[in-house]
Amino acid sequence: MRHIYRCPVRWADMDAYGHVNNAVFLTYLEEARIDFMSGRDPLPGQGSVVARHEIDYKRQLVNRSRPVEIELWVTQIRAVSFTVAYEVKDADQVYATASTVIVPFDFEEQRPRRITKEEREFLREYMQDAEDADDKEEAVAA
Repeated sequence: MRHIYRCPVRWADMDAYGHVNNAVFLTYLEEARIDFMSGRDPLPGQGSVVARHEIDYKRQLVNRSRPVEIELWVTQIRAVSFTVAYEVKDADQVYATASTVIVPFDFEEQRPRRITKEEREFLREYMQDAEDADDKEEAVAA
């Protein structure tokens, strides 16, 4: 299953060339992640941090009145991190593909923490392929 977020394209997102600035795409991805995780009540003092971003720009995204669609799904779940993939797109074209490695974090202890059983169950709902998830989790456990 994929999470879908419709992100507004704002005038302030444009650069001097009239298209969405490359750095703004990271803000779009952040908005999609926040929407994806909304409604999840983390334990007090616990949350997550971004460990890595990777993005490939495919086409220019120009100013327009309709939102751009961001599809998000989980590609990997490990003991202390998970990876989210994205497509920034319309029905007929992809503007960017990306991935983010996210690390659950204990802010009181200032250190990474293991993914909880509840978090793992939530993330597994968004795995691209459930069989791949089982194989990867078995490899991590081994």
